[in-house]
Amino acid sequence: MKFSREVEAAKASGTAIVALESTIISHGLPRPRNLEVALEVEEIVRSKGAVPATIALIDGHIHVGLEPDELNRIANDDSVVKASTRDLAIIEMTGQSAATTVAATSHIAHLAGISVFATGGLGGVHRGHVYDESADLIALAELPIIIVCAGVKSILDVAGTLERLETYSIPVLGYRTNRFPGFYLTDSGFALEHRVESATEIAEIWKNRFELRTNDRAIVVTNPVEKEMDPILHDQILQAGLAAADAKKITGKAVTPFLLEHFHSSSSGESLRVNIDIIKSNTALATEIALAL
Repeated sequence: MKFSREVEAAKASGTAIVALESTIISHGLPRPRNLEVALEVEEIVRSKGAVPATIALIDGHIHVGLEPDELNRIANDDSVVKASTRDLAIIEMTGQSAATTVAATSHIAHLAGISVFATGGLGGVHRGHVYDESADLIALAELPIIIVCAGVKSILDVAGTLERLETYSIPVLGYRTNRFPGFYLTDSGFALEHRVESATEIAEIWKNRFELRTNDRAIVVTNPVEKEMDPILHDQILQAGLAAADAKKITGKAVTPFLLEHFHSSSSGESLRVNIDIIKSNTALATEIALAL
């Protein structure tokens, strides 16, 4: 595991660190906006007094925090693959470069002693396939980390995902909301049991869990986007995308990237705008939590 100069200094001084995933850079946003957003997000963390740790693998080595040339490589190198937790040992052996998913980023952040992680949206249960679940859910059931997200993408089975989070005993907190966000939408249609109003409250819950020894899994903090996509447009694009995926017989892990690309190409830039707003807002909140800890 290699630390960037900035992260290494932060660990030595006890400065707050916020973990950031890299798949949104390599696979989630179009070029050249992906690198621009990555730099903007890191600067949000710095501006609040913490240090960003974007996580990825470069030539088979785990990197916690990326130097500028490494960040540029993740953003622009077509050979960069996408790695979940199960892939890490294999990618180390083959010497590939990879961007890390929510599951892999959470795992590496925990190994590095980082407690707060900002992402866009969680993976979850896929529509129509109750056995098809993202590895994100398993990771969060096993890792003590605070993850800030905008709920799960509306292309997933939201009800099924919430059921699995409950089964895994993963607490879900609504940040200044009583509704579970749906990524592009502020309300997925499902209520939340627990609401918090500040980063300080989240830090106190984190401390209480250690004292109660219920800290062996993640806390999910859901932060709805401030300006959602038009719900009517969203539903139209989603239904058309689902129909197209069915017609083309797209299944398994290929469904999510297909539907996300369908949103990007069919929304005249609106889904991209929401996606960027989400990661910036979640990063700001994650930084406040890291500082409160």
